[in-house]
Amino acid sequence: MWLNRFWGTAREFWNLPRVTINLMRSATTGNDSFFEQMVLDHYRNARRRHLRHLFLQEVVHGVALSQLPKTFDEYYMRIDGSARRNYKKAMREGCEVRKINYNDYLPDIAEVWTSTDMRQGRLMPDAYRQGAVIPSTNPPSNSPTHDYPYFGVFLKGKMIGYGGCLIAGEYCGIEQVLGHADHLSLGAVPLLFIGIAKHLYEHHTQVRYYSYGMYYGASETLRRFKRKFDFNPHRVTWTLDHRHPSPISMQTEKA
Repeated sequence: MWLNRFWGTAREFWNLPRVTINLMRSATTGNDSFFEQMVLDHYRNARRRHLRHLFLQEVVHGVALSQLPKTFDEYYMRIDGSARRNYKKAMREGCEVRKINYNDYLPDIAEVWTSTDMRQGRLMPDAYRQGAVIPSTNPPSNSPTHDYPYFGVFLKGKMIGYGGCLIAGEYCGIEQVLGHADHLSLGAVPLLFIGIAKHLYEHHTQVRYYSYGMYYGASETLRRFKRKFDFNPHRVTWTLDHRHPSPISMQTEKA
């Protein structure tokens, strides 16, 4: 059985769909310098050699990615039926998703963190178990092309989950998503994924690729969860501005 799974994964890895994602570095001109640095940091980190598999790069082979169709309705119908049912359940229960100012909800975020010591079968880090939330110092963005927004899921005015994502040109990657353990059965996390996707269609129309971490290295349960929301493994070529890989200047590398 394990051998069949191994060869299945090997065939899938070999035949990964390939995409080129433009981070649009030049569009950060006129925005806070934080956003150009955010793009450069992501570009470097994504292309560096994997610590355990030196022939691979960190965020290149097996990025869990959804290639967004033209409309939100098309995206919504592309995700798994069970994900749509969870979304509808959360809506029926009175949940809603909205963009938030992270620093306005530090106590709520701490409550989400401390609602359980274990997530996905793993013990959470000390900071999470202690609720040691650090305020964000990210500046506001003046452009939809680059941003680092946070979103909250609310039930009757109470925040029961939140997520943050990096928006850089054609890319939106979910960097963090957590739901309150007492309310997970409501479908708060599925609502958050779909709510963020809807926000992209309404406010960040240049985004073509929606991502949730890496596919390989995740447990089979988490892989199945990613696939429900159309986050399937891809091989990504990252570019800073053009359709061909863009080397960072020596001056920038030394900075």
